[in-house]
Amino acid sequence: MSSSPSRLPGGLRAFRHRDFRLFWLAQLVSLVGTWMQSVAQAWLVLELTNSPFRLGLVGTLQFTPMLLFSFVAGALADRLPKRRLIIASQAVLFLQALLLAALVAFGHVRYWQVATLALVYGVANTIDMPTRQAFLVEMVGKNDLMNAIALNSGMFNAARIAGPALAGLLIARWGMAPAFFFNALSFLPVLAVLTAIRTDGLPHPRTERRLTAEIREGVAYAVATPRILLTLTMVLAVSVFLFNYNVVVPLLARDVLHQQARGFGLLMTTLGVGAVAGAVALAFSRQGRPPVVALAVPALVQGVATALLAAVGSVRPAAALLVVMGFCGILFMAGSNSTLQLTVPDDLRGRVMSLHTLVFAGVTPFGSLLVGSLAEAFGIRTSVVVSSGCGVVAVLALLMWWNGRDRGPSMTAPRPVEGPA
Repeated sequence: MSSSPSRLPGGLRAFRHRDFRLFWLAQLVSLVGTWMQSVAQAWLVLELTNSPFRLGLVGTLQFTPMLLFSFVAGALADRLPKRRLIIASQAVLFLQALLLAALVAFGHVRYWQVATLALVYGVANTIDMPTRQAFLVEMVGKNDLMNAIALNSGMFNAARIAGPALAGLLIARWGMAPAFFFNALSFLPVLAVLTAIRTDGLPHPRTERRLTAEIREGVAYAVATPRILLTLTMVLAVSVFLFNYNVVVPLLARDVLHQQARGFGLLMTTLGVGAVAGAVALAFSRQGRPPVVALAVPALVQGVATALLAAVGSVRPAAALLVVMGFCGILFMAGSNSTLQLTVPDDLRGRVMSLHTLVFAGVTPFGSLLVGSLAEAFGIRTSVVVSSGCGVVAVLALLMWWNGRDRGPSMTAPRPVEGPA
């Protein structure tokens, strides 16, 4: 882990680390492409099928691998060199995007192909997400971890601003193929940087235990540690009921606000505007593990703002609410990520972050299917009210549990003792 000796403002101090700087810049380019593909894929499915249910089903297929294989991915991240594992997953994502781009460009794309490639994306992303999160602390160290998470969040959401806007413009002028091709090409700088950085993310010394025993150890530690259990459960509730942008926003844009692809892209951009503002606020805020209230308040505001979307009838109030949702969403997710990474022991980080991947992205199939099914049966307004109401009730219930229990002096549990496998 190498550092630059130059002085940087406090909000940018993670950039002192050479590997993090390189990785951050390459990821920024790649994530612009990812958001472009996300917007183009949603619009493509609606054009192919005109079905909210099938749009939700694609989201389900894209995130189901996280539900099934997150535990295995986390154990692999703790067993294998993280840099090489990320190279492999990014290479698969590059090939997936390239094939989808070719199918669209040559006019051979069918719904089943989009669905199948969404499943391939999900498998690669299941390996990639917990490995990248666990790799972050090895590039910057624990002292700069919170700042690195904030800067990563800012990068992610700067891409959320640029990607949908560019996708909307490209789709309106040249169709959907250029958006998919841009995403494929955006993986090349990431792969180049991954071969150049010096941090390998080597695993801790291997034990003779089986993979299943290591998975059990990670799950047991998370369940026995109150703050980790609360954080993961809250992320679960918010992910299922409130983080369904890829279904809610295109349906809201098309069926309520009567927008075309350009308008949809701009609405997605407003989410990114709010999220970047939240990431900037985090980068210059007090560091250290955030208190529980710093997770609960943004989650509750997110739920209320989502519910208010059901009442909008024009673009401006919808955009304002999406800015608030983006701001609160990044405060919540960065806070939950920091809580986990600053609590868990180093040798369990991959496994615990795989649990985070599971409850953040792995349960998205249920949320996507719920929102898509309700929208098809009762309309998008009813769907938004039901899902947001469930999210607010779940967060309030978790807060009542947390405040009502006897926490004692420690917020972390001792490591569970594993017998021989």
